[in-house]
Amino acid sequence: MLKLSGAILALLLCWTAQANAHFGIVIPSSSTVSEKKDATITLDIAFAHPMEQEGMDMDAPSAFIVTLDKKSEDLKSLLKPVSIMGHKAWRAAYTLKKPGVYQFTVEPAPYFEPAEDTWIIHYTKTIVAAFGGEDDWDAPLGLKTEIVPLTRPFGNYAGNIFQGQVLLNGKPAPGSTVEVEYYNINGRRKAPNEYFVTQSVKADNNGVFSFGIPWDGWWGFAALNESEEKLDYKGEKKPIELGAVLWMNFAPTGKK
Repeated sequence: MLKLSGAILALLLCWTAQANAHFGIVIPSSSTVSEKKDATITLDIAFAHPMEQEGMDMDAPSAFIVTLDKKSEDLKSLLKPVSIMGHKAWRAAYTLKKPGVYQFTVEPAPYFEPAEDTWIIHYTKTIVAAFGGEDDWDAPLGLKTEIVPLTRPFGNYAGNIFQGQVLLNGKPAPGSTVEVEYYNINGRRKAPNEYFVTQSVKADNNGVFSFGIPWDGWWGFAALNESEEKLDYKGEKKPIELGAVLWMNFAPTGKK
């Protein structure tokens, strides 16, 4: 039997962790609503490798809120357990009551990733515009970390350039690594090899990054930084990866 040295095994684990990026997921049934008959939307909440459609069990979130007109509402009571990608996940139905920009945010329970020897906490949000309202789409929510969109985060076409700013503790996070993946539902896209699964860009000195969207669908942006704090795992303090995750939909351009 082939035996792997500790160094080789560590490299393999590191490669696996890089090739399979973790993403918090919050995807609504629609990112824009214009008609009252469509006012009730559903939101799927999960933890997964979105491009490869590989799910992981997700414990009940620590928080689930919606923010409208700078006022927040606790929605945790709406969460119902479901199976997404064959793993434990969550779903909520929410009725949009008036015109405006609704920012939905999930704070998950911390997840320990043995392959990286790290806790992962992804503060994940998505934005839904309703009934003609479009104010405050760039309003930060005061999360531990978040991506503030500099491009309007709804009503976009595939081929557009998205630009966002990474905040950590309310301040720009220079040089943040931003991982980008496609929510590859039904396996409609196939990566040529493992390098194409997760795209990666670096934020500039102001925490600003840009990314061109190649095709339509839901895209997730995960800005990663290490917390100054650590969490205990089996009696030992371990680092925490803080992820600021934003999910956006890009529509097909259509044909003339």
